[in-house]
Amino acid sequence: MEMFFASGRRIISGVPLWRCLQPITRAPNYRTRAQLLFHSQASSALMPARQTSTNRLLSIRPVSWPASHLCHSDSQGPTERGQSKEGFSLRALTQAPKPALYLSFSGLIPFLSAPLLMATTQSFYPDIAFAQVVYGASIVSFLGGARWGFALPAGSPAQPDWMNLGNSVVPSLLAWLALLCRDNIAEGALVVIMGLGLSLHYDLTLLPGYPSWFKAMRTVLTLVATFSLVATLMIKQFCMKKTIKEIQD
Repeated sequence: MEMFFASGRRIISGVPLWRCLQPITRAPNYRTRAQLLFHSQASSALMPARQTSTNRLLSIRPVSWPASHLCHSDSQGPTERGQSKEGFSLRALTQAPKPALYLSFSGLIPFLSAPLLMATTQSFYPDIAFAQVVYGASIVSFLGGARWGFALPAGSPAQPDWMNLGNSVVPSLLAWLALLCRDNIAEGALVVIMGLGLSLHYDLTLLPGYPSWFKAMRTVLTLVATFSLVATLMIKQFCMKKTIKEIQD
């Protein structure tokens, strides 16, 4: 069966018309699907790695290092660093040797006797107050010398370096300044209080190495001595000024 149009051109020859009217179906583009599948698998495989790297970047935290470690790490040996991490409590006083315990607490008598005497008489005596300041200055100088003597022996946990020996000189200088304040008892007492607090800071944190019982004893002694000097300053502020000659009369 042949059909001709007006142009005389043969269009269909020997093929039923209904087959020619069916839509032409093309073979699926397997290559395109394969490429899409490959790209999807590749992207899914790369996403965890990208997320992992992103999470690592987000999880980075700034490194913090205490300033005390940066300043004092060179002066502390391994044994000294281990002892610096150990805390102490007042219960450690039970481990203190009896001579050290009795002599140390008896050393508070000159500190406490001055304000007690002035509080009993309700008068401020400059000579007694200055004697208390002089005794406090000698104690401050003694604490600096104790650190020097602790760092010198062989095998000591405190090394005889600039940090230990240099800081042990500072309390002696403060004690010397306190002795120069004879005409102003308040300034001398404040310098002694500063020396006591600085020495305690050295022994507890900056220059470790002392046993726990000594740290506990130093804390108690420093607090009592400081409060006694503060009591003297309060008596100076609120009580009448007198001299020792008036006591004898």
